[in-house]
Amino acid sequence: MKTSQRTLKFSQALIFFAAVVALCLTGCASSRSGQVYSRDQARQVQTVETGTVESVREVLIEGTKTPIGGAAGAVTGGVLGSTVGGGSGRTVATVIGALAGAAAGAVAEEGITRKQGLEIVVNKDNGQTIVVVQEADVAILAGDRVRVITAADGTTRVSR
Repeated sequence: MKTSQRTLKFSQALIFFAAVVALCLTGCASSRSGQVYSRDQARQVQTVETGTVESVREVLIEGTKTPIGGAAGAVTGGVLGSTVGGGSGRTVATVIGALAGAAAGAVAEEGITRKQGLEIVVNKDNGQTIVVVQEADVAILAGDRVRVITAADGTTRVSR
């Protein structure tokens, strides 16, 4: 097998690896859903209060910003850059590819893990007004009677 064919196969394998890492990032992102409980919250006492929704506003919950997206992008960009030119030109292309890949990977990670959310203002029956932001996976409207559920770790969710 020629060197160029080996480099191409290696590049393809690395791109596949980077894609798998990117997909795994979506699984690693913690949920901000009103319907998802962490393992630590299961079988734990939680406080329930009731109230009426004053208002609901759509918001955007930013995605994760870990080094994984940038690292995967840097590896992929570096490998792709190394297939360009020869000698010192190849070295420059590798470095530029790695830098561009790192930037693109970081942006991709944040975009992949970004979620639509709701800012929910609740007038609790005790007279207190609170705001909870959670993923927009439950239909909650102004005027709805809701439960405000608070875990021992401070995690709060609004449920109908």
